Amino acid sequence: MTEPKKRAGRHERVSAVMREFMANAVIFQDAAARAGGVNSTDLQAVSILMNEGPATPGELAERTGLTTGGAITAVIDRLARAGYVTRERDPNDRRKVIVTADAAVVKDRVGPIYDRVEERWNAYLDTLTEDQLAFAIELFRAASEVNRVEIDRLRGV
Repeated sequence: MTEPKKRAGRHERVSAVMREFMANAVIFQDAAARAGGVNSTDLQAVSILMNEGPATPGELAERTGLTTGGAITAVIDRLARAGYVTRERDPNDRRKVIVTADAAVVKDRVGPIYDRVEERWNAYLDTLTEDQLAFAIELFRAASEVNRVEIDRLRGV
């Protein structure tokens, strides 16, 4: 087999493994959400609030790609009823509402799930060399960026 054909075969294998990883990540996120008593869209919204900080409903809609108004309001309502978020008036502009994730609730409800995964990942990462770790970091960073660009393209941004 010629080198270009071997390389093309490797590219196909990497693509297949990445698709499998992404599918499993989505399925895992859904299972984690259900175990935490919410749906995957709601848990994604909480994750975004945890990672990026409090937001107005409009900002959260933009971050998640949901529509402002009904869709994001329903997510926030469900999360507030489940205790995952609080809504408070913005002290600088009483017309605005700020949505904040309750880190203690998130940790209590879904933390053990993610802790188990982190423990297993760390055990695997401990087997890698520094060069392999650097490559893994770059691979996931690049994959994340490719996904972010495609998300923006799909949303028409």
